[in-house]
Amino acid sequence: MEISYATSSNLDITEGDVVNGVARQVKVTSVEHPTPSSPGLPPASLVAQWRAKLLEMSAMDWMEMLLPCARWIRTYQWSEYLQVDIMAGITVGVMLVPQAMSYAKLAGLHPIYGLYSGFIPIFVYGVFGSSRQLAIGPVTLVSLLVSNVLSGIVSPKDELYTELAILLAFMVGALECTMGLLRLGWLLRFISHSVISGFITSSAIIIALSQAKYFLGYNIERSSKIVPLAKSIIAGVGNFSWPPFLMGSTILVIILLMKHLGRTKKNLRFLRASGPLTAVILGTVFVKMYHPPSIAVVGEIPQGLPKFHIPKEFEYAESLISTAVLITGVAILESVGIAKALAAKNGYELDSNQELFGLGMANICGSFFSAYPSTGSFSRSAVNHESGAKTGLSGIVTGITMGCALYFMTPMFQDIPQCALAAIVISVGISLVDYEEALFLWRVEKKDFLLWTITCVMTLFLGIEIGVLVGVGSSLAFVIHESANPHIAVLGRLPGTTVYRNIEQYPEAYIYVGIVVVRIDAPLYFANISYIKDRLRRYEPILLESTWKGSSDERIYFVIIEMAPVPYIDSSAVQALKELHQEYKCREIQIAISNPTRKVLQTLSRAGLIELIGKRWYFVSVHDAVRACLQEMPGTNSRLGDQSPQRTRGFVQRQWRQRTGDEFIPNQEPLLLQKEV
Repeated sequence: MEISYATSSNLDITEGDVVNGVARQVKVTSVEHPTPSSPGLPPASLVAQWRAKLLEMSAMDWMEMLLPCARWIRTYQWSEYLQVDIMAGITVGVMLVPQAMSYAKLAGLHPIYGLYSGFIPIFVYGVFGSSRQLAIGPVTLVSLLVSNVLSGIVSPKDELYTELAILLAFMVGALECTMGLLRLGWLLRFISHSVISGFITSSAIIIALSQAKYFLGYNIERSSKIVPLAKSIIAGVGNFSWPPFLMGSTILVIILLMKHLGRTKKNLRFLRASGPLTAVILGTVFVKMYHPPSIAVVGEIPQGLPKFHIPKEFEYAESLISTAVLITGVAILESVGIAKALAAKNGYELDSNQELFGLGMANICGSFFSAYPSTGSFSRSAVNHESGAKTGLSGIVTGITMGCALYFMTPMFQDIPQCALAAIVISVGISLVDYEEALFLWRVEKKDFLLWTITCVMTLFLGIEIGVLVGVGSSLAFVIHESANPHIAVLGRLPGTTVYRNIEQYPEAYIYVGIVVVRIDAPLYFANISYIKDRLRRYEPILLESTWKGSSDERIYFVIIEMAPVPYIDSSAVQALKELHQEYKCREIQIAISNPTRKVLQTLSRAGLIELIGKRWYFVSVHDAVRACLQEMPGTNSRLGDQSPQRTRGFVQRQWRQRTGDEFIPNQEPLLLQKEV
């Protein structure tokens, strides 16, 4: 197949020559369908692309794909990296030990399962994960989701509760691995950042309130909604106890102060990571010295490494699917976002799908050693990066630190005050309240602020699951609305140039009498083609109103559609263009197409639209199309159907004389100044 563009081959032809009816020189540009054998073109299908890529891979490429750790092991600089990796790994390990126990309590589990979740998954991720600075393990949001769902099925005191948490880790891992292998990470792009920020902010408030019972000294209702939590706190105020409140508040202030100093003072950066450990040590020392009866402690923690344990209770899997999907989404958004940012800062590439697979393998293997769902942590990853971690060896050192804590130090953990662990969780919750993001969205884009507000409010008052569903649904609704109502611009020519721009953005741009130039900034498909047709119909009367009155010749003769921003067009849009062509033809209006992409051009050709409109009405640039339309502008006695390239100059020149009152001067351009919008 050969498709021709009608386009000027001599850019020095003056506009005066064009309007005087001088025939344009035409350069024919041949367009051929791409074939698999065409040089420089990609394979014809996705399968062929994969096959070609796999055939080109060497043994080392295969090793790096299956075991991403081989990438940094192969280039490891022992003298430069070893010391900083060890120090960073120990720093994160010291931070993780108290956090892991705190997050397990938040999840409704015994603290030992938090330590298990920060042990085996770290080693597995070090082998299969692609990020070199991401610190994985138990996190607040996932812990809250686990508690919220499982407490509705069984009591946290029941052994089944623990089994379901372990089963949930297996299911989350399986979902992450599946998404990674099928390269489905792109699905999460449809979730707006404002939705994620609103969800995290509301979840942080729920997390902080759920831990208030350890400060207040009495039990409160377990819920993911703010109203039941607030009512429960108020109802039990008569049982308030001062000792845990004073201890918890003091420890919380110490943690926040150390975190602030570590963040603002470069020489005190180590304080940021040591805050949780300091809190645990201070609380434990106080309990051992004074033995206050009103302060609850963790109690006995089993000593030793986790034993191999096959997940059970698969009959509950169906009721956990929605939760597994939710945790997977939250975990991926949190982990992949952090991992990409750290990869950019450290100058290496990160494969999102490989990252999904690495997280999935970490959770699957962790579930066989009594771990509940793990993912990347904001705070620990930031500390790992700031501590100078260069490779995944820092994560392995963190795992070794956790192993040492499990094997040697668990007897020391039994006197840790529960209010100290709660203070660690609350300090993290406070840091997750993203009010600055809300203020930023309000200043920049009210629509995103609305999404943030909807997600935050719905999560607070209706619960985490409904809040996430409403937030994601609202985000998708905005995406669909923007896609179904794309931006369409009327273009005008900038004075003294051959450049055409949006007349709303450039009020000084000119438009030609009888010619409408529009640019469609979106793909044309079934969801938006009706809107686009309606807009094209509306432009004709609008432009007529903006021109001078007084001549029967003042009407639209040509509609030029700039298609450079259109990546593809589907069959519904093709049919709509055919209908629009017929409608315009009845009113003696000619459609011209400017600069369509190769893919769009081939679709139009297969649909017969090129022959229907006419090959001579396809152009490389808007300016070429405008010049051709000026040359074909009908005179007093000419009709649109005439095919002669020679035209009298009567119409354009008469329009110019009527507007200016002067005789026509060939070097002047018959342009209309677009009124300011």
